[in-house]
Amino acid sequence: MYDQSKLSELIRFARIDAGSTVIDVYPGDGDWTRLFSGVVGPQGRVYSFVPAEVAHFKNDPVGRMRTLAKEPGRENVEAISADLVAMPEVTPPANVLWLHLFYHDLHTALIQARGATASDFNRAVYERLKPGGYYVIVDHAAAAGTGTSNTQALHRIDPASVRKEVEAAGFVLDAQSSILANKDDSHSIKVFDPSIKGETDRFAFRFLKI
Repeated sequence: MYDQSKLSELIRFARIDAGSTVIDVYPGDGDWTRLFSGVVGPQGRVYSFVPAEVAHFKNDPVGRMRTLAKEPGRENVEAISADLVAMPEVTPPANVLWLHLFYHDLHTALIQARGATASDFNRAVYERLKPGGYYVIVDHAAAAGTGTSNTQALHRIDPASVRKEVEAAGFVLDAQSSILANKDDSHSIKVFDPSIKGETDRFAFRFLKI
């Protein structure tokens, strides 16, 4: 999805190092899980967390992550699936929780069908992170002032809304990055539209648990 320089910068931004414990939420194809597995090394752990809310998808997301965890050299990876808000019950305390292009989904009917809300999930993340841990969010930007109104139709969210919601759970904004910004994105097109797919204006926030 990104070139090597951006991948490296995002990993630095997320403060993922050798020995870290990382929870990769909604891992998709597992690309980030594989990347983090190599970074944290044998002394670290990567928990590839598939929300139960999406476990029924036809591409078998849970089975794919279990297969990934059996790949040679992936002894530091564990595939886990549970309701989003049950994450603290099935994962250990972590240094970093990584959320890539998924936060907006917390405001969609699919994810909320089992009772999860953004505020519930943010509190769960706060509970699961170690003191000094980081909650890192990368997502598709919606136009300023639109709040969460475009999460379902366009799969975008206003960065200001994300910051407000996450800070309400007790986190402090530690850093933000414009490495994935695209000033030519009109913010009015669905992220899957061929004219913008893969090139959306994206924001990156790193929140700290004090």
